[in-house]
Amino acid sequence: MSTTVSGKSGTWRNWAGNVTARPVREVTPASVEELSAAVRKAADEGLRVKAVGTGHSFTAAAATDGVLIRPQLLTGIRGIDREAGTVTVEAGTPLKRLNVALAREGLSLTNMGDIMEQTVSGATSTGTHGTGRDSASIAAQIKGLELVTADGSVLTCSEKENPEVFAAARIGIGALGVVTAITFSVEPVFLLTAREEPMSFDKVTADFDELFAENEHFEFYWFPHTGNCNTKRNNRSAGPERPVGQLSGWIEDEFLSNGVFQVANLLGRAVPATIPTLARVSSRALSARTYTDIPYKVFTSPRRVRFVEMEYAVPREALVETLRELKSMVDRSPLRVSFPVEVRTAPADDITLSTASGRDSAYIAVHMFRGTPYQAYFTAAERIFTAHEGRPHWGKVHTRDAEYFSGVYPRFGEFTALRDRLDPERRFGNDYLRRVLGS
Repeated sequence: MSTTVSGKSGTWRNWAGNVTARPVREVTPASVEELSAAVRKAADEGLRVKAVGTGHSFTAAAATDGVLIRPQLLTGIRGIDREAGTVTVEAGTPLKRLNVALAREGLSLTNMGDIMEQTVSGATSTGTHGTGRDSASIAAQIKGLELVTADGSVLTCSEKENPEVFAAARIGIGALGVVTAITFSVEPVFLLTAREEPMSFDKVTADFDELFAENEHFEFYWFPHTGNCNTKRNNRSAGPERPVGQLSGWIEDEFLSNGVFQVANLLGRAVPATIPTLARVSSRALSARTYTDIPYKVFTSPRRVRFVEMEYAVPREALVETLRELKSMVDRSPLRVSFPVEVRTAPADDITLSTASGRDSAYIAVHMFRGTPYQAYFTAAERIFTAHEGRPHWGKVHTRDAEYFSGVYPRFGEFTALRDRLDPERRFGNDYLRRVLGS
């Protein structure tokens, strides 16, 4: 008996609440066969199809007025190949569940982002990344993909099988089909030592090249209206394991980084004039600490304060100049920004529309507390980012279109040609894809 849930409709909202959609119906397939049937039925009815994970994208990449596919029944590990160093996982599996399951098996992804609430397909399809000198995004760790294409057929791809699809579909923005399974490269679980400490903006920017070169994973947060940053360096360790203490972890990661920060943002939203003072206090609230643990417990952290985000990848050599321009803009403007600016890096990869495709990249992410007007800040920041040939994250707020992308992605035409072949009728299209990829 089929366990597909269908016929449900209503308003869908993303995590941040800045995107809504009203699909004709929602479908929750319990198998790849059911998903294929849902796509074929939508085609017969002339409806568009989009799959949605946890809604952590800030763009309308997953919004649809047609059939909304929810993959929460397509979860779990299909198989582990220890000899090949791979794991194959159903597309609707949350990253958190995958990380915990891999750890039980003595395995780990090499690198990951800083949250793990997303589904594996949603995270990879939009280019979710962490930070790394040598190790790249989550999508760059993919060794194989399975997806349902516009005619309902199931297509598999890898470096050897349908390689032109593999080159593009690892970050496909939902334009090439509905991903049903992903094979990731994994390795034996290892330990990371994290070193977190405050540092001035001037020192971080002056010493960035050295900090980047000396650490496997380096990132930092700059607090607007201050000259203060918090830095984090993650490097592999021989041990022993020294995790964050339960009490100190709760104080730093829950009480200060989420609870107190939420209250500060609520106050700042109500009384914007208080934000510079609050920023100075917030930037000094977290103390230096060092701890050693397995990867997902070091790379990821809880993020409970809701926000809207824009993030651009610029050439790594342009990072410091871009960031100084951003700080100068904020300092000169009447803007009041209560969220820190996040900076990370990634090495060049070979994925067609990866933000790091063909070039070593640095990421600058700007945020605003949910419910706070963000357009003026993001518009000014985007003007700076695009002046440096920045590439916006596919799942975060931006205003760029296909004409712009054709100029900053040398392989853009390769992707759109593949889309024309796999989805000529735009079964997986929506207004967002029309803007960023063209008609």
